[in-house]
Amino acid sequence: MKIDGGCHCGAITYEAEVDPEKTSICHCTDCQQITGTAFRVTVFAPESDYRITAGTPKEYIKVAESGAKRAQGFCADCGSQLYSTSVGDGPKVYGIRVGTARQRQDLIPRRQTWHRSALHWLPEFDGLETVEKQS
Repeated sequence: MKIDGGCHCGAITYEAEVDPEKTSICHCTDCQQITGTAFRVTVFAPESDYRITAGTPKEYIKVAESGAKRAQGFCADCGSQLYSTSVGDGPKVYGIRVGTARQRQDLIPRRQTWHRSALHWLPEFDGLETVEKQS
């Protein structure tokens, strides 16, 4: 599925080819804090299928509980989070933030991770594959 989108202020835009079946929710406490809300929704694309079409994202390097480093791409002007990806050599997979895609209505989560960190007041998302910790 081809998607396109960008940040809130329009300074950064992108396009990507994604598999909508790979849309997921992450409940980890890092995602809660970085997004400023209860969870993050992401769809994944290999580096070869993700392209910035305007602007240059700023990146913040986050260290996960596993010790892995993840680049968090965002707009330095409006703060919109655009993606996360690995740091260093090797093939990259971009975790595109679903809220930035114009096609977000069609990107329905199929999986949720770090469910053990889900906020207690959230409803259960029935029908999703659920992983309690990191997969």
